[in-house]
Amino acid sequence: MGVDHAESQVKQSNITELVSLVDDVGYTSEAELDTRKLVSQVNRKKKKSGGFQSMGLSHLIYKGIIKKGYKVPTPIQRKCIPLIMDDKDVVAMARTGSGKTAAFLIPLFEKLQTRQSTIGARGLLLAPTRELALQTMKFFKELGRFTTLKAACILGGDKMDDQFAALHENPDVIVATPGRLMHVLVEMELRLSCVQYVVFDEADRLFELGFHEHLHEILKRLPEDRQTLLFSATLPKQLIEFAKAGLNDPTLVRLDVDSKLSDQLKLAFLHCRFEDKLPVLLHLLRNVFSETEQTVVFVPTKHHVEYIKEVLLQFEIVCSYVYSSLDQTARIINLSKFRNKTTMILLVTDVAARGLDIPMLDNVVNYSFPSKSKLFVHRVGRVARAGRTGTAYSIVCPDELPYVIDLHLFLGRPLSFVNPNENYQAWDSLYGSVAQVVIDEERSTLASIAKNSELQALQKVSENAYKQYYKSRPAAASESIKRTKEILISTKIGIHPIYGDVIDSSESARLELLSNVKKYKPTSTIFEIGATTKSTGAAVMKKTRKRNIKFVDKYKEKIKTLKDDVTLHNNISKGSQHSEMDDEDKVTEEELKDVFARVIKPSSTGFMEKKKFKKRRQNFRDEQFFIGYTPKDHHTESGLSVASGQVSFAKEASNVSLDLMGDEDVQLRKQRAQKKVWDRKRKKFVNAQDVGPAKKKIKTESGRVISATYKKNIYAEWKKKTKFDERDGQGEVDGKEDWRGGRCRNKRFQKKAGGFQNKSSSDNYENGGKFGRPGRGKSANHGGKQGKVRSELKRPEQILKARKQTKQKQKLKQKRRPRNTRKR
Repeated sequence: MGVDHAESQVKQSNITELVSLVDDVGYTSEAELDTRKLVSQVNRKKKKSGGFQSMGLSHLIYKGIIKKGYKVPTPIQRKCIPLIMDDKDVVAMARTGSGKTAAFLIPLFEKLQTRQSTIGARGLLLAPTRELALQTMKFFKELGRFTTLKAACILGGDKMDDQFAALHENPDVIVATPGRLMHVLVEMELRLSCVQYVVFDEADRLFELGFHEHLHEILKRLPEDRQTLLFSATLPKQLIEFAKAGLNDPTLVRLDVDSKLSDQLKLAFLHCRFEDKLPVLLHLLRNVFSETEQTVVFVPTKHHVEYIKEVLLQFEIVCSYVYSSLDQTARIINLSKFRNKTTMILLVTDVAARGLDIPMLDNVVNYSFPSKSKLFVHRVGRVARAGRTGTAYSIVCPDELPYVIDLHLFLGRPLSFVNPNENYQAWDSLYGSVAQVVIDEERSTLASIAKNSELQALQKVSENAYKQYYKSRPAAASESIKRTKEILISTKIGIHPIYGDVIDSSESARLELLSNVKKYKPTSTIFEIGATTKSTGAAVMKKTRKRNIKFVDKYKEKIKTLKDDVTLHNNISKGSQHSEMDDEDKVTEEELKDVFARVIKPSSTGFMEKKKFKKRRQNFRDEQFFIGYTPKDHHTESGLSVASGQVSFAKEASNVSLDLMGDEDVQLRKQRAQKKVWDRKRKKFVNAQDVGPAKKKIKTESGRVISATYKKNIYAEWKKKTKFDERDGQGEVDGKEDWRGGRCRNKRFQKKAGGFQNKSSSDNYENGGKFGRPGRGKSANHGGKQGKVRSELKRPEQILKARKQTKQKQKLKQKRRPRNTRKR
């Protein structure tokens, strides 16, 4: 009884709240009451548990969400759905598995609501691959099961005849891949002028697969007042330019997961030669990581993925692998194995890993160090989530050390090298070398499989691919390159503490001896050993030594100074690490200035000294009368401003822009070969593709490059074969508008109970009377509902009726025969 009483009190409070809202809105009668708006206002007011109830969704859509099993929206849904329902263009950075499909389907259902007599699709969903489009279509049917909305799937590999028929059934939403959709649009001369809602799913992958021209051509056919949504894992510059051109004042939605490194993440930098990277990786996978830890290994190209996969299989290490050109089915199978922990290692490239959302990772290994600091954060941001600990291991060769220095400048952390004479309890963010004993041991195991001809071929291909990768990757900062040379000359990098259990005292002594032998330099040359007084070689070397003695002494002095600086550098690094722990990972400007003095300061101070004596330029402004275009306290006020929503999309997007390097030869060549030509109008060098009215080319599903307006008259042949013109009236042949035309509500065809009625065929329709029988004109009968092609097969009832009619005719003929014979 108490529960029932409480429930009745809650219901009574809701009713009174609704009544008060009615009074506020000013409805004059109950018939005008829109309950959905009132419920949404109540829900927005109450914010029930932060769920879908607070979003003001209609009953049928909310029912479909609950039936699907959703209870609480994901972070991307919570941020995107209110913005989309306010009719704003949105660019959302979301990974696969973050719930982005529901984030754009729920507002789609809310906007379209139900089927209408409008002729033409009102929603367009574009996906990069056939599998993703089918997944979106399946999700559309499950989530919108209680709505009457209808969708058509236009995919490559399916029959175009079926797709023509599906479009003539007047779907509300089109789910398509850009290649086949562009082909259908050209063949049918569709203009998509009724589309209100456009979604580009995984937009970065759309551009990666070469759909740039397709997307621009599709955008031209869409109305300007459409709402455009763009979902992407990363934001390359090309995608930002597309968003600026195709979207109207877009809002950038970004979950700040990878904006900074987690406090629970440990970093380890392992220094070795380029040839020793594979032995170091093998040691990490076999000896350092446990069997229960999941690890992602980032490699430069797809050829490295294939080579390392085969090497690991030789040592009975099962792994999953993903790269950009991998078949979608194989991609799904490999990822499901890794997610289900059937395999504990995943080999990926940057392009393939973009958008993957893999929870509960333990380790990340950078087999090739990323050339951009943002990319490093993007990689290692996958571990140490939700309070879990994780480690990022980076295998660094000497030519990648400048990128490590750039990274530490970007993160604001000191770069600490391992000192051979000290013992380290904690090794977070330390840069140390790999023990030679480990490399030698793993090299001997690799030598046992070196005679495998398949592995030799894969190794050669991967080496050639790395040459292309090396040429196309962007260079590091010049100051970082200069600092790297000084470090490699003057610093003795100790063995990393993770190899502490491998190194004992005898091994340390051996390594010290080998290091001294390597550094040994004789005082005399080969020409001076055993030379006599008459030896011309000794005399020449004596003169050369006398001439170059100044430069040699200067170089030795420079090396000595550098070594002193490095000692000071190591001391400051330790102090800064200690203060970092005390100040909660905050590094002051003074510490950064001391740590990276050679990077930040100019090479010589002479310029600064000269600048002091420069004549100060006289200011022409009279402060008493001059009025600036901005207030004097403009920068102060903008710094204190809390209205972050007023920041432009271009500024926000530039902060998160990230261009990834390709993992195939074709993609690497594109990045390398940026041909510049002289533009006479702009008076500067520009990209070749930006000059002149170049003919736009697109790549077909078979890989053939054709013109964007190429047409084969497939649609005309289909109409002729199915006799569609006889059933559905005249098309665009006469230049008149039909269901493909520019207007959504075409006056030539009007919706009737029996299909589409020609306006001129019935006077009753024109006069506003009841719907009568259609006229006997050619275009009166459209053969079924909404232009659907009528089947020529008869139903059993029709066959039975035809038989009865023929029998009746035969009986009438038999009755008439005797009368005719009598007259004769």
